[in-house]
Amino acid sequence: MTSDAMLRLVVFDCDGTLVDSQDTIFAAVRAAFESCNLLPPLPAVARRVIGLPLREAMAALAPANCGIDTALLTARYKDAFVTARSRPDFEEPLFPGALQTLDVLQAEGYLLGIATGKGRRGLESTLARHNVLPRFVTLQTSDAGPGKPHPAMLERALAETGVEPAACVMVGDTTFDMQMAHAAGVKAVGVAWGYHAASELIAAGADIIVTAFAELPAAVRELVP
Repeated sequence: MTSDAMLRLVVFDCDGTLVDSQDTIFAAVRAAFESCNLLPPLPAVARRVIGLPLREAMAALAPANCGIDTALLTARYKDAFVTARSRPDFEEPLFPGALQTLDVLQAEGYLLGIATGKGRRGLESTLARHNVLPRFVTLQTSDAGPGKPHPAMLERALAETGVEPAACVMVGDTTFDMQMAHAAGVKAVGVAWGYHAASELIAAGADIIVTAFAELPAAVRELVP
């Protein structure tokens, strides 16, 4: 048994870190904007706001003075995403090596959690589709309070698990993840395969950058032995 004093927690972002969901996200953004007669943002622009709470992301992407309520854009995005998810050919794969890394971390006694800009329903659906939902002992979403880069999600994860900030690592692909970790007083690992460049993650406070999931267990051990 692991004593309370030895509890260690690894919190993952979802989109762009665990799950390769960019095609679905970009398609839903495009559908939402087109349904409101707006020119959709380019994928290179849309990827800059992935990780923020959905309504904040829509507000950031909407043209100034477009006359469209961001609540409407948000609702249209959700509709498009639900429609895509119901199709038989829907696919949002885990990134290569993700399952094996979760296996390693769990075998070494780390608790696992999620902190994401997704809503709770969407997160649970995504994790269940990959049969990994039971692996995570804490699920933090933006519909339960302030989203990234505010530290609230990590603070709730720490409170739920009883883990001290010094024994927690946040793993993410955006500057929002790194800023959230810094604000919560936890270590941060940036992944190089997501939506923001490694140089940006370092500038935002990443302690370590990994270029493949196989490198993550060693990085976590270095930060939280």
